[in-house]
Amino acid sequence: QVQLVDTGGGLVQAGGSLRLSCAASGRTFSRYVMGWFRQAPGKEREFVAGIIWRYASTQYADSVEGRFTISRDNGGNTVYLQMNSLKPEDTAVYYCAAKQGTLTTSYSSYNYWGQGTQVTVSS
Repeated sequence: QVQLVDTGGGLVQAGGSLRLSCAASGRTFSRYVMGWFRQAPGKEREFVAGIIWRYASTQYADSVEGRFTISRDNGGNTVYLQMNSLKPEDTAVYYCAAKQGTLTTSYSSYNYWGQGTQVTVSS
């Protein structure tokens, strides 16, 4: 059974940085795609970043390109989301997710989810 545990959220001022972590267990993740999604109040869950575990290939939403970096620690089964130059519009609950197959931006195609971690950016 795949388990994902998201940590690292918090309150930060605009322009600041946070690093989210997703500890994954229950599988060998070399054939998995890992994604970070976020959901703000009253809005749909949206894709933020994704990584193909085996190749460390990445994809980003336009809104975070150049500010956020997704990476994975192969030995530790952990995925990170480094978030720099944070903006108030980045405020949301952030979720780690996993799936097999190709990297997609659709949240409905991901099978496994973390519990979410709140990120709040003050202006």
